[in-house]
Amino acid sequence: MISGQGVKWRSATAGDLDATQKIGNEIHLDLSERPEVFAEKLALFPEGCFVLVQDETVLGYAFVHPWRLNDIPKLNEFLRRLPLSPECILIHDVAVLRQARGQGASKSLFELVANLAKERNLSYLSLVSVYNSHLHWARLGFELVSNDLIADQLNSYGETARYMVRRLP
Repeated sequence: MISGQGVKWRSATAGDLDATQKIGNEIHLDLSERPEVFAEKLALFPEGCFVLVQDETVLGYAFVHPWRLNDIPKLNEFLRRLPLSPECILIHDVAVLRQARGQGASKSLFELVANLAKERNLSYLSLVSVYNSHLHWARLGFELVSNDLIADQLNSYGETARYMVRRLP
């Protein structure tokens, strides 16, 4: 468990899926995913599923998993399986309620995810920023990547979607 200032990330369980769905529907009005999609991520890679809690109340979540660089899974679709030879940890979805923002959650999540990558000998983290959050992720060392391979893959994430990558030391 890694803590920010008053909030902490812990491993998600099946019992947290209702809370993550409610938060996702509140934060991602136009980008929500079906409960089964979250459940699949928890089943495929439980060590990459986290909830942000304060006093036992779930205030956010993050779903990450091993993946390939320059490959973006469609939003609200099943992965079916993880790649046999992943190149990165993909930060698939992060949502934090307004009352938990500004307490160090992003930085502590980054530490968790970077540790997951290092444990698997992966040198990269990737993500799709939405709602113009690319500036926030840039402060954590992520860089925008734009190429023909990913242009079409970003469509399911909306008009503000941008693919970003960070190389780990």
